[in-house]
Amino acid sequence: MSFLKEIIKEVGNEYAGLVSDGVEAGDVESFIDTGSYAFNALLSGSIYGGLASNKITAFAGESATGKTFFVLGIVKQFLEDNPTGGVLYFESESAITKQMIEQREIDTSRMVMLPVATIQEFAHQVTKVLDKHLASEDRVPLMICLDSLGMLSTSKEVGDITDGKETRDMTRAALVKGTFRVLTLKASKAKVPVLITNHTYSQIGVMFPQQIMGGGTGLYYASSNIVFLSKRKEKEGTEVIGNIIHCKNHKSRLTVENRMVDALVTYNKGLDRWHGMLELAEEAGIFTRVSTRYLLPDGTKLFGKAIMQNPEKHFTEEIMLKIDKYCQEKFLYGTTETETSNEEVVQNGEESSE
Repeated sequence: MSFLKEIIKEVGNEYAGLVSDGVEAGDVESFIDTGSYAFNALLSGSIYGGLASNKITAFAGESATGKTFFVLGIVKQFLEDNPTGGVLYFESESAITKQMIEQREIDTSRMVMLPVATIQEFAHQVTKVLDKHLASEDRVPLMICLDSLGMLSTSKEVGDITDGKETRDMTRAALVKGTFRVLTLKASKAKVPVLITNHTYSQIGVMFPQQIMGGGTGLYYASSNIVFLSKRKEKEGTEVIGNIIHCKNHKSRLTVENRMVDALVTYNKGLDRWHGMLELAEEAGIFTRVSTRYLLPDGTKLFGKAIMQNPEKHFTEEIMLKIDKYCQEKFLYGTTETETSNEEVVQNGEESSE
């Protein structure tokens, strides 16, 4: 319609356009493989999907739940899938070393570490990066990570500590919200995935305490996915080889909320590609448990461990397509009856900081 096109020209909004032509700053055109089929399904509704390529995804959990380890596994997969791509890793915990990155076999020549201490530093630097990326005619695949939001201070807080003051900066939550208001649109326009880690805390003063994110509502409103993480150790015999990460989709604009999957992160290989697929195949009725073994479609009975030792052989293309169809029914909106969340994230009943 010429009238609507004239309005688009008149308003001068570079992001404006007819929905029939696509929503430039909103549509998810592609997904980034996380390195785990089950986790891909949780985030996108398909084992072949993953992280939205232009959205903010938050990983939240208590201390030592494997948030950094988990994000590094996704970073490794992103760099492997994008030989010309790079990762900007904003780090506020001073916990990552070159040795740690090399041990996980991540290409250190394509990963930039940016230590930041305050929200203002992060906001300024990430905005400059995205503006430069948007202005570039030859964009390379780019991923941005912040680890973690919970450890970022404010300029006022730093100044007060320097001056020996003990007052709390009540503007922190407002600064976080303002940062993500700007970051959300720019990241969508630039088609850059943003991964954020944050801390969770137990509510105080309520009859049934729940885990909530700190830092106000800024990250909660800006994120397309918020995944709550918890973990338990995985062993081979008596040796601890990694962690099973319990992933709960606490908030999602793409898939059904409150669904859960488990992902395995091993110390020597990172995210395990196949962990969780055995359970999905059983849920879908493709594999049938018979006592301690599984009955496969070809009539073979095998122990679960034997199947997972050679998954490429037993998860044939036909079986994978059936699992993917089941995941669409389980995780996508409109294909199954959704669960209603009775949890409130973040709020702490306030707009203040942690």
